Amino acid sequence: MIPSSRGPARPLVVVGPTASGKSGVALEVALRRRAAGQPTELISCDSMAVYRGMDIGTATPSARVRAQVPHHLLDVVDPTDEYSVTRFSDDVGTVLADLDARGVDAVLVGGTGLYVRAVTDGLRPPPKYPEVEAQLEAEPDTAILLARLEELDPLAARRIPVGNRRRIVRALEVTIGSGRPFSSAGPGLDVYGPTPFVLVGLDVPREVLSERIRARYAAQLDAGFLDEVRALAELPGGPSRTAREALGYRELLAHLRGECTLDEAIDLAVMRTRRFAVRQVRWFRRDPRIRWFDATEVSSTELAARIHAHWREGAAGRVGA
Repeated sequence: MIPSSRGPARPLVVVGPTASGKSGVALEVALRRRAAGQPTELISCDSMAVYRGMDIGTATPSARVRAQVPHHLLDVVDPTDEYSVTRFSDDVGTVLADLDARGVDAVLVGGTGLYVRAVTDGLRPPPKYPEVEAQLEAEPDTAILLARLEELDPLAARRIPVGNRRRIVRALEVTIGSGRPFSSAGPGLDVYGPTPFVLVGLDVPREVLSERIRARYAAQLDAGFLDEVRALAELPGGPSRTAREALGYRELLAHLRGECTLDEAIDLAVMRTRRFAVRQVRWFRRDPRIRWFDATEVSSTELAARIHAHWREGAAGRVGA
């Protein structure tokens, strides 16, 4: 969604790994923009914050924060529903069109890499083929699946990182389900073309992230995280396939099923979340269009001021797309 020439500035996208503080910084940038007289609203690009009743574990902004700046794409579906990047692409397009029509600036914030690329590059993933996916997942040997993909779509096979079973299955699912090579759906995620968005990233040392992740889980437990997960487990049918994969939730659900102690669940959640943060950094670091800011050397207020200044320059067209 490219803003009209008479509309708001180029939208800002704030990315970074979990626990990097990107939501708080994005809020401060939006408040700074609004204080300068330009209406500004926030859009979440988080694949789990879309679920109602999962606010604690996803660190969804509070009602007080949302009262300061309007937020979009939070709490939009029930946890029993499936939510996909395709649906997000439709939803975010609707929000951006509305903001553009009202002359409102947009600050997008999130750490779900594919959701961000759906926005910045207008990606529209191929449709799902659940029956084909189920048949593929029944094959435990990833090497067999890769060999099959190399036969059907060698270009897609070459683009996939070694051992990435999820992407291998997805490429095969689309190739078999649609009857067309997965690689024909687009140039691939490794191509970074011009974008109408200004992209910034928050850089936080790995050891700092690790400490923040454990501290955040402790704070979430104090805030009632376990009760939130228990309520999800008691829903008819339980949370959807996509919802129950949320970090922290999957481990606490295992605890509630009696598969591990609470301490073991949290230790596992911390470990998995740290690994996820590393993957997030690797994903975003591949995008040369992102301007990185050290999120630990200055206060959040000063960081927001620097990002806002960069946004102003980018909105005026002085920052390369």
